[in-house]
Amino acid sequence: MARCVLSQGLRQADELAYATSHLTSIEINATHYRLQSPKSFKKWADTAPDGFVYSVKGPRLVTQQKVLAETDKFIERFFASGLSELGDKLGPVLWQFAPFKTFDETDFAKFLEHLPKDLDGRKLNHVVEVRHASFQDPAFIRLLKEHGVAPVYVDSEDYPSIADLTGDVVYARLQRGDEAIETGYPPKDLDTWAARAKAWSEGGTPEDLPVVDNGHIAEVKPRDVFVYFIHEGKLRAPAAAMSFIERLG
Repeated sequence: MARCVLSQGLRQADELAYATSHLTSIEINATHYRLQSPKSFKKWADTAPDGFVYSVKGPRLVTQQKVLAETDKFIERFFASGLSELGDKLGPVLWQFAPFKTFDETDFAKFLEHLPKDLDGRKLNHVVEVRHASFQDPAFIRLLKEHGVAPVYVDSEDYPSIADLTGDVVYARLQRGDEAIETGYPPKDLDTWAARAKAWSEGGTPEDLPVVDNGHIAEVKPRDVFVYFIHEGKLRAPAAAMSFIERLG
């Protein structure tokens, strides 16, 4: 059965227990800045209850390389750093690219080839967040489909929003939160996003979101849906996530 898991970004260590008890997923950002130890991954796993899922952000040492085709050794080191300690709590691996990174079809294809399909026998789901308009290219969508990788849908005024379905999961990062609103997003917007999440989880594609390749027909199948509220206000993101969870029932 497909599930929707959602939250804000990873909080400070002393708040982790509270966050994992009130939410269903957290995005681990620390892995983006430096390699973590197996001890850290085990601590995160032990802190969270059964059924909780972490998404893990891939290292910028990979995504900020000028030539992605040469990142294979860096990627191997990342997956050998202890991710397996998360066990069943390991969710998607997020690869976030800088706004200045442009789409090079040949180079990006090599990067996708480097991404492992599994870790200790457990299937891996990779998602990519691209922030340059050059990725709004049907060739990019075809590459993702070929490798079973999903684009991150970004709700932002600054980056392209891509809702094409190409992988086994859907991953959305909602960044338009208003600090003046207790839940970050107005109630009617949370209602809309809850409806979209339910449509995604049932295998559908929300008709009001932009796709890049209109000729691409996505396979209709249940998908796990990860919706994260990304907000500078510490209290707004978790409040938005908890309100969102209530709407999903």
